[in-house]
Amino acid sequence: MSMNLNTGNWKEFRLGNLFSEMYKAEAHVKADLECFNMFSHNTIKFISRTEMNNGCDCYVLNNDLTGIEEGNAISIGDTTATCFYQSERFICGDHMVICRAGWLNKYTALFVLSILKQEKYKYSYGRAYKMDLISNTVIKLPATADGSPDWDFMERYIQSLNYKPLTTQNNHPQHLLNIDSWQEFFVSDIFEIYNGKFITKEEVDENPGDFRAVQSGEENNGILGKIDKQYCIDNGYIYTDQPCLTVARSGSAGYVSYQNFGCVVGDSAKILLLKDSSWRTPYIYLFIKTLLMANKFKYTYGRKVTEDKYLIEIINLPVKLTREGDIMIDTQKKYSAKGFVPDFEFMENYIKSLPYGDRI
Repeated sequence: MSMNLNTGNWKEFRLGNLFSEMYKAEAHVKADLECFNMFSHNTIKFISRTEMNNGCDCYVLNNDLTGIEEGNAISIGDTTATCFYQSERFICGDHMVICRAGWLNKYTALFVLSILKQEKYKYSYGRAYKMDLISNTVIKLPATADGSPDWDFMERYIQSLNYKPLTTQNNHPQHLLNIDSWQEFFVSDIFEIYNGKFITKEEVDENPGDFRAVQSGEENNGILGKIDKQYCIDNGYIYTDQPCLTVARSGSAGYVSYQNFGCVVGDSAKILLLKDSSWRTPYIYLFIKTLLMANKFKYTYGRKVTEDKYLIEIINLPVKLTREGDIMIDTQKKYSAKGFVPDFEFMENYIKSLPYGDRI
């Protein structure tokens, strides 16, 4: 049974006073290492500033590596403010800060990290989260009667959270991908695009509600927080009530998220709505999101996603075929100048057939 949180009794604590050790990890250059996508014999985790996969960029061959960090530590990227708990031995890339303490375990770490990650927005747009800033960061935590952090409560609270293991009836995909017959489409052939405007974290905090506000970050599916919808309407903000995709214009430019309940977008994001409203389903959006994400690399090094540029991005999609197996051509050319017709039905059925596709 989950425990209740009464934040009224929480106290402020400086991170530098909570951790007994805080130091820069030895930096390894990924290009100099033998890398693997998954764990194999004699490999070790390579932790970098990535927001994905708990900070694990890849696994590398442990060929008498130096600077190996023991597990039970928190890793923080000092230029990205990405922070994760590392339970196993690891090495680091550049700009990584390691934090250790006697109270640290996976439960207390998860509790503290859930609060610390709320500070991340302060260090976007090139503001580095250097070690002195980390040390001086103040967060609120449950406290004991004598004013010390209540580590026992935090541990028990995380242990009390309820969850059920996710199961699936889909053990074998029923639809195979034959990309040889896929055809090219411009993003503008498939999507309507709407540019966001304004919306700050302060606005979200000062006008709380149930409507998702999306900006340019990758964390939390791009969601900045939940805001009052009427406030957004009154201020002329760009929103949709329908399921949609969003794409980050700057920051994590090119990052695409799926928003199943609609959202309002700030000036660092855009809404993508399928032109054919009858196919605005989670399955279609998730299928196309994967393809759009393959173009994200084009927007690194400060390149922004502009509307004109994004509308002429090309993605390959499955297309409808005739009974004879030839590519179907639409003389009205609704979806492309060449008359190709996206096979939305195949896309939907493919996602449904994947393991856990029955849980969407």
